[in-house]
Amino acid sequence: MASTLEKFIHSLDPRALPRVLQIQEGFYFQGSIYEMFGNECSLSTGEVIKVIGFKINKLIARFCENNEVSQFSAKVELPLNFPGLYKVLADKTPYVSIEEITRKVSIGPTRFGHPCFYSTEDIKLANFTIKHGEQITFNSVEEINGMMSVNCGVIRNNQSHSFTLPLSQEGKFYECEDDQIYTLKEIAEWKIPKSRNRIVKLSNTLHTWDSSNPLPENFDGCLILTPVYEVQAVMKFRKDIVHILSDLDVEVKDITDCYDINSFLQPLSLEDVFERTSKEFPMVAEIMEGPSGRQKPYNLLYAGKEIVIYKKYQATRVLASEIRSDPPKRYFLIPMSYKGKFKRRPREFPTAYDLEIARSEKEQLHVVATKAFDSPHKELFSVSVGDQFLVQECQTSEVLYEGRKKHIDVLACEQILSDTYKKVLLPMYMEGGFVEVIHDKKQYQLSEICKEFPLPFNVKVAVRDLSIEEDVLAAVPGLQFEEEITDSYLLISSTSNPLESWEIPVYHLNMSVHLLNKDVQTAVPPVTKTTVEEISEEQYYMVRRYENQTLHPPPRPPKKPMTLAPKPVFAVPKQGVSDVLQAPKNFCVDITKKLCSDQDADVSELQVSCQNDLVQRENKNDMTGKATVVETSVIKGLTNTALGKCEVENEEEEEHDYEYVDENIIENIRKVFQDTSIGNKHEPPEGRR
Repeated sequence: MASTLEKFIHSLDPRALPRVLQIQEGFYFQGSIYEMFGNECSLSTGEVIKVIGFKINKLIARFCENNEVSQFSAKVELPLNFPGLYKVLADKTPYVSIEEITRKVSIGPTRFGHPCFYSTEDIKLANFTIKHGEQITFNSVEEINGMMSVNCGVIRNNQSHSFTLPLSQEGKFYECEDDQIYTLKEIAEWKIPKSRNRIVKLSNTLHTWDSSNPLPENFDGCLILTPVYEVQAVMKFRKDIVHILSDLDVEVKDITDCYDINSFLQPLSLEDVFERTSKEFPMVAEIMEGPSGRQKPYNLLYAGKEIVIYKKYQATRVLASEIRSDPPKRYFLIPMSYKGKFKRRPREFPTAYDLEIARSEKEQLHVVATKAFDSPHKELFSVSVGDQFLVQECQTSEVLYEGRKKHIDVLACEQILSDTYKKVLLPMYMEGGFVEVIHDKKQYQLSEICKEFPLPFNVKVAVRDLSIEEDVLAAVPGLQFEEEITDSYLLISSTSNPLESWEIPVYHLNMSVHLLNKDVQTAVPPVTKTTVEEISEEQYYMVRRYENQTLHPPPRPPKKPMTLAPKPVFAVPKQGVSDVLQAPKNFCVDITKKLCSDQDADVSELQVSCQNDLVQRENKNDMTGKATVVETSVIKGLTNTALGKCEVENEEEEEHDYEYVDENIIENIRKVFQDTSIGNKHEPPEGRR
């Protein structure tokens, strides 16, 4: 039975792929030419294509009132990257079985793939009864004892209870209300059921309205979203993959059951290749669809090129992010074979609790306060901007609280004064600001950093990797090494140049191949090259979710007592002074603190100028020395707006004996994927999609 391409794709279960379709009739007929993404193909009546995949390309949005749409409602086209955060409204139409839910709703390992439903009637299981109206979380679908079932969970009295429901379970199941907010891209990938539309409410536009915005100014209503799919297909006599939009005005007929599907080329993604057994390697393949990018080897992987795939394996990478105040940040996966060298950069710590986490036995943590704190207890220390501390250890201290003696966690430190050290105690709940003082001038290899220091760790490239043509890390002013990850890779080489091989990532490269029946040399090329991968923000958060799914979060810092007096924005010395402070390793530091106020603009600026003099000191072991004067000026403007924008100007010289960089950054808005990637305490564990 023939149907429109749009109707067929909207009802197609991805698990039923691939499907063979025959073009029946429509606007494009009798040899008409259709072009999409630079792929030109002929869609003649009677043409046979094999559909190998489909994904949402864009969304058609209609305005609605009271969650209803009329035939006169205006339509707008929204790209998936259209800015804004949206709240998903629960579908009022029930599902009649668990099987229908699994067929139409996306269920996957990430928290986006954990939909929640409730039943209008009690469901009695062998040793468990699900009450009507109770929220059921669908976690995964798998075969249990020969029967396809859904792993589910409910929360009662703050305790999670797990159970399974067979796909044959019938009833009336309604969507639960979702209190989260999502981007359009996340909604398109996870929150639009097959054969159904999705109603969403705009929560935050994330940008200022202008005339190019397809939504009306100050729009705060609801939208009904209808997806338009991009269909990936293979044609009979072509060696590439064609892309067709589902709203193309043609009718198709599913002839899979009466057609030899093996007569088509079989495209394989890199994930498909990786899932093959190790005994099947090495293999020869021809690229059907290559990745984009100018960097080697991606610029060599074009359609029609033959490659040898030698083996699959896991390899270690360091996940790094660019240190900068304004978005967007850049993200990288750095191989352990990277030959460049790094210098340390100061870390920033928003609380005393972060200082406790960061301290190590290897070296003493030396910090400068960038934000003041007025202690409510006389037993604890009040911090002024510019105070310097050596972090010691966490301990318990007795304080007077509401007339009673109480024990609280504190951080023991030594305050650096002009000619001595003073022992002080900082409350662990202290919300201040500290920047690290670096005394280490050594240049480190990547492997040395991972071995000697705990991550996260701030660095900058001191010597670029000369073995690669363009070192993308060298142009980045600062990097934060966040964690070591293990990822999947394929080792490949060109059939025309078998002496050089490359590692290519399985999950970060969009590439399709088909296997060739050709003999291949089994010996792996002697030279294997790796590259620094620059990944997207979406890929970054996917990697973080995958790596951290089995890790327990760190303990929360102690909470500040509710009745404590509020701390002032800045604590300023009564008079400006310049004190000569003695720092570790015979450093003498001259700190001048100055507070500037601009009443007209309602902006306070804190200027901290640090002049560091390395003076010659005589002792038994060192009779010679030299003096180096280094001046670092840090100017920070703190606004009183919600965005809290912060700009930092910093001048550095190679002769610095230590670096003092103040980058107390407040982000303009929380990043969209950061909002939706960090699960809250009510959410189940996450995994890799």
